[in-house]
Amino acid sequence: MQICISETEEKETGQRGGCKLSNQKTIVERHERSEVITIVAKNKIKTDTVLKEFWRDNERFADLFNAALFNGRPVIRPEELEESDTDLSSILRLDDSMETVQRILDVVKKRMSGVDLVILGLENQQRVHYGMPLRVMLGDSLSYLKEYQEMERRNRRKGNFETPGEFLSGLKKDDRLYPVMTLCVYYGQEEWDGPRSLTDMLSIPEELQPAVSDYRMNLLQVRESGDLPFQNKDVQEVFGICRDIYRKDWRHIKENWEEISAELAVVVGAITERPDFVRLGMKEEGGDKVNMCRALEELEKEGELNGKILTHFEYGLSPEQIAQKMNLSTEKVQKVLEERHLLEPV
Repeated sequence: MQICISETEEKETGQRGGCKLSNQKTIVERHERSEVITIVAKNKIKTDTVLKEFWRDNERFADLFNAALFNGRPVIRPEELEESDTDLSSILRLDDSMETVQRILDVVKKRMSGVDLVILGLENQQRVHYGMPLRVMLGDSLSYLKEYQEMERRNRRKGNFETPGEFLSGLKKDDRLYPVMTLCVYYGQEEWDGPRSLTDMLSIPEELQPAVSDYRMNLLQVRESGDLPFQNKDVQEVFGICRDIYRKDWRHIKENWEEISAELAVVVGAITERPDFVRLGMKEEGGDKVNMCRALEELEKEGELNGKILTHFEYGLSPEQIAQKMNLSTEKVQKVLEERHLLEPV
């Protein structure tokens, strides 16, 4: 048997710094949620992979944990981090039967400080998951189980048990497991309305509540991360721009994020499900910068054009008729409609 738990506008702003955005809503509102899947797939990029690669950087990873869990204190240092196996799958032996339990985290790192070891796990979550505390608890439990099994095998090879209790458990009396800390990062625009601890998922009679054990998960919501003391510039930019996009605060983006790297533009696009940012990042290969002022102007023009195509299509015009009416190529019209799942790929 196998138990598998897995996933995978403001009004016219006026002239400021050479940038002007009108009251058009098309760059932020029409069909973008479904579009990102197609755009990312065509560029052979998966959102999950983008986020995993972003957080594999030790500087970013350490800053994320320090800001979210330790109020900005440098408890986790980048130079102390090492990549670790993300597959926590294990075999449970139950009397005369065995069951495999599968659990894979997005990013796992080991923090080595002298003889001290800590396992740090990261869960990237795009949608609210109403079983998330249980998922986190299972992942942490499997991490501890792997540690226990390795320690037990080592002790049984040596065979120097001093008491029946040590022999029964496979652990020496002074053996200790290393701590496991998992952080769930929620990237959604809407507030997390799911449970934050195991007891949030339970229906417990009042008289039993003091006796029921709880398990709290560490949750960071990007939409509410403005007060967290991030020190890493990449993390500051990605989370800051994401918050501005969710608030539709284009003025703040222009005033505070003049340009970002192409890599970060792709990350922002993946998190906020904005294929326009993914496209901008894909255009600027080789680590070039994306000018946010110019980018927003380009996105507005593209949004206006796409909005007109969609309006004509909603009124019953064929792609060929739309192309002729707007002096565009049929391929361009078809691409816009395909990306919004309004037309089957030719």
